Amino acid sequence: MQLISDLTLLDDLDAPKVAAGDAGGTRRVYIETYGCQMNVSDSEIVAAVLREHGYGLTQDPEAADVILLNTCAIRENAEQKVRRRLDVFRADITKRGRALTLGVLGCMAERLRHKLLEQEHLVDLVVGPDAYRDLPRLLDEAADTGQAAVNVHLSREETYADIAPVRYATNGVTAFVSIMRGCDNMCAFCVVPFTRGRERSRPVSSILSECARLVEQGYKEVTVLGQNVNSYRYEQDGTLVGFPELLDRISRLSPELRVRYSTSHPKDCSDELLHVHAERPNVCNYIHLPVQHGNTDVLRRMRRTYTREQYLDLIERARRICPTISFSTDIIAGFCGETEEEHRDTLSLLETVRYDHAYMFMYSERPDTYAARKYADDVPEAVKKRRLSEIIELQTGIALERNRAEIGRVVTVLVEGPSKRSEAQLSGRADNNKMVVFDRQDFRPGDYVHVRITDCTSATLIGEPLGKTTLAEQAARPAMV
Repeated sequence: MQLISDLTLLDDLDAPKVAAGDAGGTRRVYIETYGCQMNVSDSEIVAAVLREHGYGLTQDPEAADVILLNTCAIRENAEQKVRRRLDVFRADITKRGRALTLGVLGCMAERLRHKLLEQEHLVDLVVGPDAYRDLPRLLDEAADTGQAAVNVHLSREETYADIAPVRYATNGVTAFVSIMRGCDNMCAFCVVPFTRGRERSRPVSSILSECARLVEQGYKEVTVLGQNVNSYRYEQDGTLVGFPELLDRISRLSPELRVRYSTSHPKDCSDELLHVHAERPNVCNYIHLPVQHGNTDVLRRMRRTYTREQYLDLIERARRICPTISFSTDIIAGFCGETEEEHRDTLSLLETVRYDHAYMFMYSERPDTYAARKYADDVPEAVKKRRLSEIIELQTGIALERNRAEIGRVVTVLVEGPSKRSEAQLSGRADNNKMVVFDRQDFRPGDYVHVRITDCTSATLIGEPLGKTTLAEQAARPAMV
């Protein structure tokens, strides 16, 4: 799953997202969310469940009756940040003598429940990603008994399809919609199947209903989420609906609704899906397609089920079917047994594909995974760091080169809000998912704006606004240069 720093921009992946204040409820809950987009979506479900039971949200932990950390177990660094945060909250509770419930939700909760509860006594509540409906009962139990309350049961059915998320940190323009949960892929390095369980797909009708409600509420973009959205399958009225068909149906809810998705496993990225990108003007021409490594032997050890050649063939087909398609990827440096030659294959793959963006990490062994059980984590830390630095340096140069190629072009930007650096400027994303910054003038969040690109950095496009537009208008006219 693609990891995020805030609700839209992928930068500092371990930074927490904090729930906005909510007027409802007599009891207050403070929620911090770490990790991926799915965790942000889950926190919106948690907020909905608790609202129904008399809780409101607060941005101030000092004002909270309950503090919940929705956690990530993908990387060791994310776990360490959560642990340090728990230490801060527990020390504050002890110092002030506060009557406060401290809980951990999500992937880390399921994996480390015994340590968090029995060995370290850090928390009062541990709730796994399939047990959020049980939160109100567990909170009552912890308050009534003074004992830790736990539910980390993994379900084969739970999709939270009937729960309308509380979009507490929304910009009112973009939203996440979960279409499935769990993962069956069992990649050697990944802990997700153990923390989120097996794949199960949400009913088509509930997904379309949620997206339609978002359109009615004025949202202009949805990102549909799953650990591997390409595995989506749901039988409705005797017909099996796969992900390309679902994406097509969502795109037809409104011509002014942009549609994105994350994440797409290369083994399941079909030509049918690529044709949806080519044929539906409001399905964004951007795919996050994690390759993880550039060497076939390493991919085999990672249990990724494709070769370097098959991945490159997919990239070629995608660019043939949809010439304007943009790609980002995930790269792991220093996986078990990685040689210098294998590392150079990753560098050469980056040169060949020329991604617009990449999320790059050192290998971090996760307990219980296939790699932890079968392989030695034998690449020295210094070597991992050096190889990662080489990957980052190369990809940063490629991203800058690709952004410079945008200068002079006119792109359609969905305004999301003010620029991080100046209230006098707005920011939003082009169809290819690149962030664009331009002068505010009289534009507002939710507007589609034609912007001519005049400058760039390796991460951001800078431009001058030319005027408002609509997706329907854009689809009817030839591309502007």
